[in-house]
Amino acid sequence: MLLSKEAILDKTHSGLTIYAYVLHQYYPNETVLTLSGRDCRITKNPFNKDKETLSVRIVNEIAIHTDIELDTFKGDVFVFAQLYFKAENETALLHKINSALNLNLEVTEVTKKDDLNWLSEPDNAWVALCSFYKAPIRNVYPFKTLKLSEIHSLIKSDAYKDITIKLREFADPKEKRIYKANNFDYVTFSGEFERRNEDNLIRHSSLITIDFDHLENINEVKNQLLQDEYFETEMLFTSPSGDGLKWIIKIDLSQATHQVFFKAVANYLKESYNLEVDQSGKDISRACFLAYDPLAFLNKKHSIQ
Repeated sequence: MLLSKEAILDKTHSGLTIYAYVLHQYYPNETVLTLSGRDCRITKNPFNKDKETLSVRIVNEIAIHTDIELDTFKGDVFVFAQLYFKAENETALLHKINSALNLNLEVTEVTKKDDLNWLSEPDNAWVALCSFYKAPIRNVYPFKTLKLSEIHSLIKSDAYKDITIKLREFADPKEKRIYKANNFDYVTFSGEFERRNEDNLIRHSSLITIDFDHLENINEVKNQLLQDEYFETEMLFTSPSGDGLKWIIKIDLSQATHQVFFKAVANYLKESYNLEVDQSGKDISRACFLAYDPLAFLNKKHSIQ
């Protein structure tokens, strides 16, 4: 889908997601928008001294805003977005929204040439950072911080090839667990930690890991997840055992907690695909072992970060 106002509105629930994104930059620890039908409850306006005077609603499939105190403060979502992004022109504004919200809309060569100044500006798009730990699993102090692209490269390389092959040769489940715990490096996809414990979280990555174990139709499930219409896959790879999948998706912590999102996603997968989810994903500090998978999927937006 090509970058345009219409395409942006289509991918942001008529623009509500843009309002939520901008407001979250000013109020990161608050629920910034609460829906009531097609309208939102009155919320804080960062452009009116943080007063609870901002009204957002959808009219003719586009989100618009007014301020119950300021008669002149009104317009559509693109007018509101410009107050935050301060783009040089409309084309630049669309670029910035596309980048900041990871909409992955295509940019034509003509569009690129229209806004060379914007292309030279710093990119402030979301980058997911995760803590990486050296084996064994009892080591709870991270070795370094990695981007998703770096984790993906490790998984596709030969770094874990030999131990992955050896693990899959074990017939005894107990022997498998012991070998995996002692030999496989791991990451915490949901964020950076001083120590692998929820109380020692430095920064959440906006990622959540969904684990599927003992799948009989692993390729079919993989295709279902990659083509899902509601959740965009950030990374997908085969588990060390060889009969499971690790599905990494992005969540919006301004709308709900990690645990609430996990429960909602698990219920959705059960109802949509009859898939059972490993409940360990509700733990923010959950360890995820890295195994060899030359076919591991990575969302293309991470390959250029």
